[in-house]
Amino acid sequence: MACSFRYHKLGTGFNPNTLDKQKERQKGLPKQVFEADEMPDSSSYQDDQDDLKRRSMSIDDTPRGSWACSIFDLKNSLPDALLPHLLDRAPNEEIDRHNEDQRKANRHRELFALHPALDEEEPVERHCVPEVPKEHFGQRLLVKCLSLKFEIEIEPIFASLALYDVKEKKKISENFFFDLNSEQTKAMLRPHIQTAAISTLARSAIFSITYPSQDVFLVIKLEKVLQQGDIGECAEPYMVFKESDAAKNKEKLEKLRGQSEQFCQRLGRYRMPFAWTAIHLMNIVNSAGSLERDTELEMSLSERKGSWSERRNSSIMGRRSLERTTSGDESCSLTGFRPATLTITNFFKQEGDRLSDEDLYKFLADMRRPSSVLRRLRPITAQLKLDISPAPENPHYCLTPDLLQVKPYPDSRVRPTREILEFPARDVYVPNTIYRNLLYVNPQSLNFANRQGSARNITVKVQFMNGEDPSNAMPVIFGKSSCADFYKEAYTAVVYHNRSPDFHDEIKIKLPASLSDHHHILFTFYHVSCQQKQNTPLETPVGYTWIPMLQNGRLRTGHFCLPVSLEKPPQSYSVLSPDVPLPGMKWVDNHRGVFNVEVVAVSTIHTQDQYLDKFFALVHALDEHMFPVRIGDMRIMENNLETELKSSIAALNSSQLEPIVRFLHLLLDKLVLLVVRPPVIAGQIVNLGQACFEVMASIVNRLHKYLDTNQDMHGRNSLLSSYIHYVFRLPSTDPNSPSPDTNSSLTGPGGLGGSVHYATMARSAVRPASLNLNRSRSLSNSNPDISGTPTSPDDEVRSIIGSKLFHEELALQWVVSSGSVREGALQQAWFFFELMVKSIIHHLYFTDRLESPRKNRFPERFMDDITALVSTIAGDIVSRFQKDLELVERLNMSLAFFLNDLLSVMDRGFVFSLIRAYWKQVSTKLYALQNPTLESLRLDFLRIVCSHEHYVTLNLPCSLLTPPASPSPSVSSATSQSSGFSTHVQDQKIANMFELSVPFREQHYLAGLVLSELSVILDPDNEGMFGLHKKVVSVVHNLLSSHDSDPRYADPEVKARVAMLYLPLISIVMEALPQLHDFTESHNQWGRPGGPQGAAVGTSGEETEGEGNSMISQTVAMAIAGTSTASPMSRPSSFLLNSQASRQHGSFSAESSRSLLICLLWVLKNADELVLQKWFTDLSVSQLNRLLDLLYLCVSCFEYKAHVVFTMQGKKAFERMNSLTFKKSKDMKAKLEEAILGSIGARQEMVRRSRGQLERSPSGSAFGSQENLRWRKDMTHWRQNSEKMDKSHRSVRTRAELEHEALIDGNLATEANLIILDTLEIIVQTASVTESKESILGGVLKVLLHSMACNQSALYLQHCFATQRALVSKFPELLFEEETEQCADLCLRLLRSCSSSISTIRSHASASLYLLMRQNFEIGNNFARVKMQVTMSLSSLVGTSQNFNEEFLRRSLKTILTYAEEDLELRETTFPDQVQDLVFNLHMILSDTVKMKEHQEDPEMLIDLMYRIAKGYQTSPDLRLTWLQNMAGKHSERNNHAEAAQCLVHSAALVAEYLSMLEDRKYLPVGCVTFQNISSNVLEESAVSDDVVSPDEEGICSGKYFTEIGLVGLLEQAAASFSMAGMYEAVNEVYKVLIPIHEANRDAKKLATIHGKLQEAFGKIVHQSTGWERMFGTYFRVGFYGTKFGDLDEQEFVYKEPAITKLAEISHRLEGFYGERFGEDQVEVIKDSNPVDKCKLDPNKAFIQITYVEPYFDTYEMKDRITYFDKNYNLRRFVYCTPFTLDGRAHGDLHEQFKRKTILTTSHAFPYIKTRINIIHKEEIISTPIEVAIEDMQKKTQELAFATHQDPADAKMLQMVLQGSVGTTVNQGPLEVAQVFLSEIPSDPKLYRHHNKLRLCFKDFTKRCEDALRKNKSLIGPDQKEYQRELERNYHRLKEALQPLINRKIPQLYKPVLQVNSHRDSFSRMSLRKLDI
Repeated sequence: MACSFRYHKLGTGFNPNTLDKQKERQKGLPKQVFEADEMPDSSSYQDDQDDLKRRSMSIDDTPRGSWACSIFDLKNSLPDALLPHLLDRAPNEEIDRHNEDQRKANRHRELFALHPALDEEEPVERHCVPEVPKEHFGQRLLVKCLSLKFEIEIEPIFASLALYDVKEKKKISENFFFDLNSEQTKAMLRPHIQTAAISTLARSAIFSITYPSQDVFLVIKLEKVLQQGDIGECAEPYMVFKESDAAKNKEKLEKLRGQSEQFCQRLGRYRMPFAWTAIHLMNIVNSAGSLERDTELEMSLSERKGSWSERRNSSIMGRRSLERTTSGDESCSLTGFRPATLTITNFFKQEGDRLSDEDLYKFLADMRRPSSVLRRLRPITAQLKLDISPAPENPHYCLTPDLLQVKPYPDSRVRPTREILEFPARDVYVPNTIYRNLLYVNPQSLNFANRQGSARNITVKVQFMNGEDPSNAMPVIFGKSSCADFYKEAYTAVVYHNRSPDFHDEIKIKLPASLSDHHHILFTFYHVSCQQKQNTPLETPVGYTWIPMLQNGRLRTGHFCLPVSLEKPPQSYSVLSPDVPLPGMKWVDNHRGVFNVEVVAVSTIHTQDQYLDKFFALVHALDEHMFPVRIGDMRIMENNLETELKSSIAALNSSQLEPIVRFLHLLLDKLVLLVVRPPVIAGQIVNLGQACFEVMASIVNRLHKYLDTNQDMHGRNSLLSSYIHYVFRLPSTDPNSPSPDTNSSLTGPGGLGGSVHYATMARSAVRPASLNLNRSRSLSNSNPDISGTPTSPDDEVRSIIGSKLFHEELALQWVVSSGSVREGALQQAWFFFELMVKSIIHHLYFTDRLESPRKNRFPERFMDDITALVSTIAGDIVSRFQKDLELVERLNMSLAFFLNDLLSVMDRGFVFSLIRAYWKQVSTKLYALQNPTLESLRLDFLRIVCSHEHYVTLNLPCSLLTPPASPSPSVSSATSQSSGFSTHVQDQKIANMFELSVPFREQHYLAGLVLSELSVILDPDNEGMFGLHKKVVSVVHNLLSSHDSDPRYADPEVKARVAMLYLPLISIVMEALPQLHDFTESHNQWGRPGGPQGAAVGTSGEETEGEGNSMISQTVAMAIAGTSTASPMSRPSSFLLNSQASRQHGSFSAESSRSLLICLLWVLKNADELVLQKWFTDLSVSQLNRLLDLLYLCVSCFEYKAHVVFTMQGKKAFERMNSLTFKKSKDMKAKLEEAILGSIGARQEMVRRSRGQLERSPSGSAFGSQENLRWRKDMTHWRQNSEKMDKSHRSVRTRAELEHEALIDGNLATEANLIILDTLEIIVQTASVTESKESILGGVLKVLLHSMACNQSALYLQHCFATQRALVSKFPELLFEEETEQCADLCLRLLRSCSSSISTIRSHASASLYLLMRQNFEIGNNFARVKMQVTMSLSSLVGTSQNFNEEFLRRSLKTILTYAEEDLELRETTFPDQVQDLVFNLHMILSDTVKMKEHQEDPEMLIDLMYRIAKGYQTSPDLRLTWLQNMAGKHSERNNHAEAAQCLVHSAALVAEYLSMLEDRKYLPVGCVTFQNISSNVLEESAVSDDVVSPDEEGICSGKYFTEIGLVGLLEQAAASFSMAGMYEAVNEVYKVLIPIHEANRDAKKLATIHGKLQEAFGKIVHQSTGWERMFGTYFRVGFYGTKFGDLDEQEFVYKEPAITKLAEISHRLEGFYGERFGEDQVEVIKDSNPVDKCKLDPNKAFIQITYVEPYFDTYEMKDRITYFDKNYNLRRFVYCTPFTLDGRAHGDLHEQFKRKTILTTSHAFPYIKTRINIIHKEEIISTPIEVAIEDMQKKTQELAFATHQDPADAKMLQMVLQGSVGTTVNQGPLEVAQVFLSEIPSDPKLYRHHNKLRLCFKDFTKRCEDALRKNKSLIGPDQKEYQRELERNYHRLKEALQPLINRKIPQLYKPVLQVNSHRDSFSRMSLRKLDI
C-alpha cells in the first residue's frame, strides 16, 4: 500500500492551493518597503506649505534665484551614506559574483505561495470524499414540554404530541407521550403503575421533518383515566370552574377529587379521550424568526454550523420533479429561527364520534381558516407551556426511537430526550445503515352495532404473540409515559357507551429479528364496566381477532379489515388468517370485516418489496443449500432454480426505487458475490456475471436518473460513491467463511469475515486512502490461494474451478456488453471504473502482491480487456461529443480518473500506452475537425491524469534525453522507480531540452503532453481554441503550484530537476508573446484619466474619451518616441516577425497572461542556470530580443500597486482599494516622463500598430484610439481587486487583511523582479560572448530601466542599481554611443530615485549617477551629454511631480558632490569642477521648483512661474520644450484645453524651427511662420536670435521630439485639445500643417483619419453656428494693489475664466484665495471700476479690483470677424464702460449722463499658453450725453429688429421689447430722450451731426415699432386683442409726439459744403479722446 498511496495527499487534485494553505506558507515574510506606500507625514508637510505661503510673494525678475544663497543651502545639507568600495576598481567577475551572492541571499523559496490561486470553480481533478453513510434525519426540532396546568387539579392527565401534514393527510411522526402530572396526582394511580422506567419520563423530544411545509401541525392530545359519563360530561367541570373561585367551590372540588380517586383505583389501567389542540408549526418558526431575524440568524447559524441546510441537501430529497414541491414549501426552512416559548391556553374537547384521523384533518384544515368552526366551540382553558427550538447538533442524553442511548450520554440517571421517529411525507432515498425493526399497530374503528349482547365501553387489548398460549405474549410493546419500558399488552382508550367506536391509539412494537410462522398480533375486545356493580367483572371479553406476521415468508403490513370471532380461536389458528372461515367458530356479523386496523413496519430487515424479497430469499437458499424453497405461493425445486434466479435478478428492475435505495448496500454486495462466486446448482456452475452486470448497470442508472439532486460535480451519485468508498469490499475468497444470512445487513456481506468497519477505499479527495485493511486481513486465510478443506461436493467443484476475480469479470462483461446494457454502463462508467480499481487494490492487498513487480501482477487477458475497454471508450468520446456532450464529459473524466488510479497499481508503461491510445484517437479527430469542445475534453483528461501524486517521477525527470530503444511505454516502471534525483545533464544538444522535441516528449511523457497542449492552444493560427486559453494555462499553473509546495521537491537541486520538465515552456511563452495581455498599456504610466471628464462644454463624447487630462496620448508618445525607427542604431525588432498575422486573433485576458507569466518565472527561477545559459547562447538575436520583450512585460505584469491602509474603515478604504492600482497623483508625471523620454519606444508602437490597434478605433482615427481600448476595465488589474472584494461579501476588508495583502503583493513584486534580474544577468553573460551583443544589451537595459520606472521595493532597487552599475562598467560605450535614448532615460530614473524618501534607494541611486558621469568622462573626457540629459531629466521631474521632495534630492546632490571630492583618481582632471558645476545648476532648477511649490495652490501664479522658467530656457530648446510640456500637463489637469493646445502648438513650432534648420524638406513647416494662422503668438518661438545654439551641436535637440514623428505627434495632440476645447476652426488650421506631411509620406490611413476628424469638426461647426452651444470663455480685468502682493503690486491682467463665469464667482474665488493667504480681514475687493488712486488705499491691506470686460473690435475688424469663433479667438483688445457725470456722481439726468469706455490691449492674444495676460496699453473714449443717447437708441432699434425677424417667432420676447419701446410708463423712455435732445436745435454747431444722427435713429425706431406691432398682431390669440389695441394706441401717441421732433432738420447740414474732408477730420478730433499709455 505504502508504495502507492503514501503521497496521495500531494497530487494536485488533493493539494489545492487554498487560501488557508497560502496563509500558512506565507508566514514569516519580510515586509517590503515601497516608496509608493510611504505617505509623507502630512501634518508637518502642511505646516511648511503654510509657512511658505505667508512668506513674501516676490519672484526675482530672473527665473534664477541668487546663486550664492542656493549654493550655501547645498553646501550645508547632509549627504546620504556613501557605498563602501564604490570607487575601487574591481574586476567585473568579482563584482558580478558579489552582486549575485547578495541577490540570492534570503530569497523566498516558493514563488506560488505569493501568487493567488486561480479562481476556478472547482478544479476538475478534485474528487470530493463522499459522505460516510449515516442515518437519515430531516430538519430537527426540539420540543420541550414545561408544564400543564388546568383551572382545577383533580386527576392525572396524560398527553401525547405528534406531527401531522394536512396536505398529504398523513401523520408524519410517531407519538411522543409525556406526563406533566405532579407526584401527588400521579400517586392516585399507584396500584396500576409499576416503577416508571427513566425512558418514559422524558419531557423533551426531537422531531425530524424531512419535507417541512406550511401544512405541518403539531397536534397535542390529552387523555384521562376512564370514568363514568361521556367526554362532554367529564370535561364540564374543567370548563365551568375557575381557579380564582377555588375557595368558593371548595366542597364541589373535593367531591370531584374523591370521585376521581375512586375511578383511578378501579379503572386506572384504562384511558378515555379528553381534549386536543394543534399548533401551526410554521407560524411559530416564522414569527420567532421575524422579531430579530438578522441577528438571530447569524448567531444560530454560526453556533450550529448550518447542519440542517447541509443535511437537507445531502441525500434526502428525492428527485425534485417527483416531489412537486411548491415554491411555498421551499421557503419553509426550520434552520435558523429563534427558540420560542409557547403558552397554549385553549384546548378543544374531543368529540366521541369524531376521533378518527380523517376528522382531525378536517379540523386542522378548518383551523387555518379565519372563520374557524372551532373558534365557536367552548374551549377548555388550561396552560400548556412548550419550548420550540432548532435541535442542537449533538444533544446530550438522547434516546433513539429504539430506546438506544446516543452518545454523548454522560449519566444514565438523567431525564432523557427522546428522538421521535419520522414517517416522512414522501419517499426518502437513503440506504439503511443501522438496525431498526419496529411495527406500529393503529386500530382505527370497530363496528359492533350488529353484535348481540352488552358491549358498550369497548377497549382493544393488543398483544404480540410467538405462540398460541397466553403465556406466549412477548414483552415487546413500548410503554407510554411514566411506566415501564416494555409491556406484554396494550389497551386502547375507551369511548363511553359507544358500540362502534373510533380509536386514535398508536401501539409501537419492537419486532424480533427473526420471525416464524407462529408470530402474530392478537386483538382481544373487552367491555369495561365503569360503574361498580355487584358481581360484574371489570372487563368482559367480547371478541377476538389476529394477524399472522408472515405470509409466505414476507412480513404482512398495511390496512386490514378483520372479522371478529365471538369466542377464543381454536388451536393452531395463528398460521391462518382470520379471513379463513374456521369450522365451528362463531363470528360477529356473519364473518364480515368489522375491525379496521393499520399495521406499519419501519424495518431495515424486511424489504417490504416482493422482487427484492424473492431475490434475497433465493440467494439465501443458495447459501444455506435449502431446497425446495417456498417463495410466495411457489415451491422452487433445485432444477428450476437457475431460471428463477436469473428471472429474479432481471425482475429487480421492477421493484420500487425506495426499497432499492434502502437495501442498496446489501443488494450490490449480493450481486458482487454472485459474480465472484458463481453458484453451483445441481453440480453445475452457473455463470451469472452477465445478468448481474446488466442489473447493476440499470440500477445505477435509475439512481442517477431519479436522484439527480445528490450528485457531485463529476456526476457521481453520492449514494453510489459512498458505497464504493466505504462499503464495497471483495467477498472473502475463502469459501468457508461464515456465510451471511438474509437478515445480516449489519454484519455485512460475508466479505472480510463480516467485519463491520467501512474500508475507506475508493477516493478520498482523489485517491484511495489508507485502507483500514490490517484489521480484516487477519481474518482472511493466511494464503487465500489454497482453499480450505472442502466440506461438500459442491465446494469441491468450486475449489477446483476457483472463484473469479471481480475486476477481471467486470472488465470482461463490460467489453462484451452491447446495446442498452453497454449504453447503461457508459452512462455511469465512473461507477464501474471505481469498483474495478477498488477491487484490484483489495486483490493485490489480500494476495500480498503490493510489493511484487508490476509487470507480473495481472494476467494478459485482463490487460487486453482493459486495453479494449479504454480504446472503445475513447472511440465513444470522439464519435459522440457533438451529440451528447454531457455524457461524454462525464465519460471522459471517468476514464481519466481510472487511468490515474491505474498508474498507482499497474505497469506505468502499460498505462502510458492506454493514454497514448486515447490521445491518438482524439488527435486524429481533432486533425479532421478543429473543435474546441473536443480539445477542452482532452485538457480535462490530461489534467486529471497529471494530478497523480507521482506525476514528477512518472516523467523521469532525471533520465537523459537519449532516445530510448523503443517508444516510451517501455520505459518501465522499474527504471522510473529507481530514478532518484541524481544524474547530471550532459552537454548534448541543449535545444532538445527547451523544445518539444521528440526525445523530450518520449522521455518526459506526461509533461510533454501538457506542454504540447499548451503550445497547440496558444498557437495563434488555432482560431477556435481561443476560449481555452484560461483553461490550459490553469493546467500548467496548477501543476507548477503543486510542485512548488511539495515537500518532496523542496531541495533546490531537486527543484531544478523538476523545472527541467518545463523548459520548453519558455519558448512556448515567447511564441505567444504577441497575444499576451499588454500590461504595459494599463501600466500606471498611463494612469487612469482622472479629473472631470468632458468638462469642456460642448465637446463631443469621442473626443473627451480617456483624454480628459492625459496630456500626451500614448499614440502620440509613441509617435514622438519614433526616432528609433529612423535611427540607424535601432535594434532589430523581433516583434515584427510574425506579429502581423498573429495579432488578429483575440489576445489573452489579463488573468491568464498573469498566470502564464508566473509559470514562466517559476521555471526561470528554479531551472539550472548553466543549462539556461547554454540555451541562451544558442538562441538567435531576434529570439533573445523576444525573451527580453517578455521580461519587459513581466515587469509590468507584477508591478506592485500601492496600498495605503487607512485607519478609517468604511467607504474610504474600499474606494482606495479600487483605485489602488492607479496612483492618480503620479499619473501626469509618469505620463509626461514616458512621453518625453519615450521609454515606450517605436518598437512598441510598431507592435501595437501591427496588432491593428491604432486602426481599430470607432471614429476611425489614429488619435485617441487607444483610449477606448485602454480603459476596458476588465483588462486592468483593479478589476481583480474589486472582484476579490465582491467575493468577500463585505464592502470593507479589515485592516489586517489589507496589510496582509500588501505584504504578499510586495513580496511577489520583489521576487518576480529579482527573478527577472537574475535572468537578465544570465543573458548579459551570454551576450558578452556573442557578436551582436549591442542590440541584446540594449534590450537588457530597456528592461532594467522599465523596472526602475515601476513601483519597486527598496530591496529590489538596490540589486537593480548594482546590476545597472555593473552593466555600465562592463559596456560603457553601449550607453554613451549606441543607446543614447536609454542614457536619457537612465538619468531620469536615477534622478527620480535620488529624490526617494527611502535613504537606501537614494544612496544607491546617487552612487549610480556619480559612476555614470565618471564613466562618461573617462570615455570621452566631455560629459556634455550626461550633463544635458540630467538637466533635462530634472526639469521634467520637477515640473511634473506633485509629491516631489526637494530636500531628499538636495541630499543626493550633496552625496554626488561628496563622491567627487573623495575621488582621488580624477582629482587632477576637470571632472570635479564639471560635476560641481552640474550639481549647482541642478540645484538652481531645484530652487525654482521650490518656488513653484509655494504657488502650488495658485494656478495662475504657478503657470506664470513655469512660463518664466520656460522663457529662461529660450536658448536650450530641449528644456524649453520640456517646460512647455509641463505647462500643457497643468492646463489639461485644469481642463483648460485651449491653453493646453496652445502649449502644444508652441512646442510644435519650436520643433519646426529646429527641423527647418537641420534639413530642408518641402513638406515640413518652415519654422513658426507656418503656424501663425493657428495663433499669432507663435512667432515668439522663432530661433532667429544669435545666441541660439546650432542644432547639430553635441547634446542639443537630441530629444525625441526633434524629429518628424515627434512633430506629427505634437500636432495631433494639439488638434485633440482644440477639439476638446470646442475650437473646431483651429483644428482645421492644425491639420493644414499636418496633411502635407502625411501626403509626402503617402500615409493614406492617417489621411483618412484626419479627414474623418475634419468632417466631424466642420459638422460640429455647422450644428453650433450660433455659438451659444460653445462658450469659449469670459474675460475679466483684474488689478492688484498693495505691497502684500509682492511683484503683483499695481499689475493689471486680463483673466480668462471658463464660459459663463459670473463676476461674483471670480470675485469670490480670488477673495477667498488671497484671504486665505494674507488673512481674511486683509483683503478687499474694490467694487467699482473707476481708476484706482493708490494713495487713498490702506497700505497694510491688499486690494483687488475686478471688472467684467468684453472683446473689442474696431469697425474695420468686424468685416473679418464674422462667426462666433472669429469673435472669440485671437483676442487682444477688451473694453468696459463706466457711466459718470461731471460732478462726480455715477448716474444723472439724460442731459448730464456721460460714459467712459476703457479699451485694454494685452501683451499676447487669447487663447495663449497661460490664462492671464498682462495689460500693456489702455485708452479711454468718453461719450457725451447725446452720444450716449444715440447708442441707446441704436441698441433699442436693434433689439426690435431682432425680435421682429426672429425665426421661429417668439411672441413673449417681442411683447417685452415692444412694451419697453412704446409702453407709456417707461421712465427715460424714447419719448423723453427725444424731448431732451431733439426739442431744440443745438447751439453748438459741433453737435449738429449728433442731433441729426439721433433724429434718424428715431425715424428708424418708429418704423421698427410699426413692423413689430404688425408682427405681434399676426402672433396673438383672441385673448390678447385688447392688449394689442392698447399697444397700438400707445404707439400712435408716441408717433404723434415724436412727429414734430423727427421732422425738424438742421438746415446748415444740407447746404453743399466744399471742404468735406477737412470737416470730417476736424470732427473726428472733436470727440474727446484721452490717450493713456
